[in-house]
Amino acid sequence: MVGRVRVAWVGVGLAVVLLVAGTGFLVSPDADRSFSPVAFDDTLTTGMTGVDVRQAESRGWSVPRAQAFYAQYEYVVGYYGMEALVEEVGAGGSGTYGRPLAVFVTDYSGTAPELTDAGYLTLQNDVRRGWVRASEAHFVVDSQARTPAGPAVLPFGDRADAAAFTDQYGGTVVDWAAVKSRSGTERARGAVLRERIGEQHAWANRTVADTRGLRDRPVSVVVGEGDAPTLEAALEQAEANETVRLPPGIYNGSVTVTKPVTLAGAGNATVIDGNGTGSVLTVRSPRVAVTDLRVTGVGDRDLGNASAGDNGSEWDRRVRLVYGEGDAGIRMADAHGSLVADVTVDTSANGIVLLNSSGAAVTNVTVRGAEDWGDGFMGVLAMYSRAVVQDSAFRGGRDGVYTHYSDGLVVRDNIMHGMRYGVHEMYTRDTLVANNSVRETQVGVVVMTRPQGNLLVGNDVRDSGRGLSVDGSTSLVAWNVVADNGLGISVGADRSLVTHNTVVRNEVGVRDGTLLPTNDIAENDILANGRPVEVAPGSRDTWAVGGRGNYWGPIPGRDRDGDGVIDRPYRPTDTVDGAANRSAGAATLADSPAVTVMRGFQRAVPGLRAEGAIDPAPLSRPVRPDILARLGVETGVTGRDG
Repeated sequence: MVGRVRVAWVGVGLAVVLLVAGTGFLVSPDADRSFSPVAFDDTLTTGMTGVDVRQAESRGWSVPRAQAFYAQYEYVVGYYGMEALVEEVGAGGSGTYGRPLAVFVTDYSGTAPELTDAGYLTLQNDVRRGWVRASEAHFVVDSQARTPAGPAVLPFGDRADAAAFTDQYGGTVVDWAAVKSRSGTERARGAVLRERIGEQHAWANRTVADTRGLRDRPVSVVVGEGDAPTLEAALEQAEANETVRLPPGIYNGSVTVTKPVTLAGAGNATVIDGNGTGSVLTVRSPRVAVTDLRVTGVGDRDLGNASAGDNGSEWDRRVRLVYGEGDAGIRMADAHGSLVADVTVDTSANGIVLLNSSGAAVTNVTVRGAEDWGDGFMGVLAMYSRAVVQDSAFRGGRDGVYTHYSDGLVVRDNIMHGMRYGVHEMYTRDTLVANNSVRETQVGVVVMTRPQGNLLVGNDVRDSGRGLSVDGSTSLVAWNVVADNGLGISVGADRSLVTHNTVVRNEVGVRDGTLLPTNDIAENDILANGRPVEVAPGSRDTWAVGGRGNYWGPIPGRDRDGDGVIDRPYRPTDTVDGAANRSAGAATLADSPAVTVMRGFQRAVPGLRAEGAIDPAPLSRPVRPDILARLGVETGVTGRDG
């Protein structure tokens, strides 16, 4: 449970409120002396993902922490790692929570810190670990120290201790001002995420091109001819880097490939049938290609219930056992750089499994799973495999593409229909899920178990329980279409960018389930939904970046100077504003003098603002009008003076 320690403020009447509204909070340079550190468990935490924190704690690694008191936020904010803290306070002045009044960081002086061979921090005297004011600390940067999330910045109360650490593990000792100067902006983070889209596509293109050459190997054996009456005999006879050709016909499966060869059929007329006795093809060699054939008769071995048990490590073991060791049409293990292309798999178990098979490509594949997802498994399962899944079609079964510890994987340009989840990411970070079309699922794309750096772009999800559901941190959700779902986009991630999405005709447009307002949600078209927005109880979210918010359809206000921004804020979670584009009476009330005056005070003093979401710069024009027109959603310019 996350604790909530409030920063105490003394109300002294409306006069003070008005003064504050006009001048902001005035804080003397010595104001932080009135604050003391609180128990870290009583802060609202952000920064590193929960998975990374739990991994560090379970292995005895120390993670630097910080806690900050802000002028316009009632809770103390705790940070795992220095990065999120520096992003918030690095620019100086007021940020998301207002002016930082006091910042405390972990003091590693006296703890006898050491690094493991991999660079993780351990403390020989953990009882000495305490807090030091950031302004008085000495920080070691660019050393060998790291956390599961990346390089670590380590604070020390005593400069001599910091210097001794650098003597042993490298790095430089700097002050708090130098640490803050290393920060980037939220928009810079968005630029980095956008740049990674091209990098991921480029890697996928290289991977596919590299495996495409496997189709050009010379044919040395034709099944059914000469000394190769069976597929098994042909595989035994073939030399490495040759092709085994399968003419039209039905061939017995339950075959294992142990050398780098290509199996090439003649399309769906070539059938490998496993007779329901297990995995049809098992590949245990790198650089194997399986192309132009159909796989049937997959076994349905069930090794247990993957969802049983509450313990994380036990759950992970069950997933690896049930999903990774279950039957499959094609099961690849240690098959790096392999290819599955132009293959159809009919299965009530897994379609294609990739275990420890990075650099593999699955392209132009059709997997037809069980009609009831509870009776099926995964279309493609990637476990410990950075792979490419593209241009394929998945119908039925449990999940179209399931990933497990497959960082950097690319899933693009696929069609998924009638299953539990279209794309299901577990413990997987830095992936690209792009341009997939998903229909009639419980969730179109779901990113779970708090990963980082995932890119969900250009997907089209409709007629599902949820369109996109993203957990974790530092991710990009952009250029997606989510229409006619129960919930359009569910944001459980923090420090992420949600932009240029088209969110229409859902029961709820966007749900931001984070309590701390660390996400950038801007320049989206969010309209014609039952409710435009839901947020976590107690949160105060601002939905705009760089003076541009979102397009909500016709709402109260005017765009008097024609810059595309309406001159009054919009509150999508407010009872009055939320109904303003559906009711003339609500629109009139939203612009009434009493409401206008009260909200003027709330804008001037964020600490007084009501809970919920506010868009301070709503757009008068759609961001992607062509997409809205294609969906048949009526739009127009809002509040333009002529």
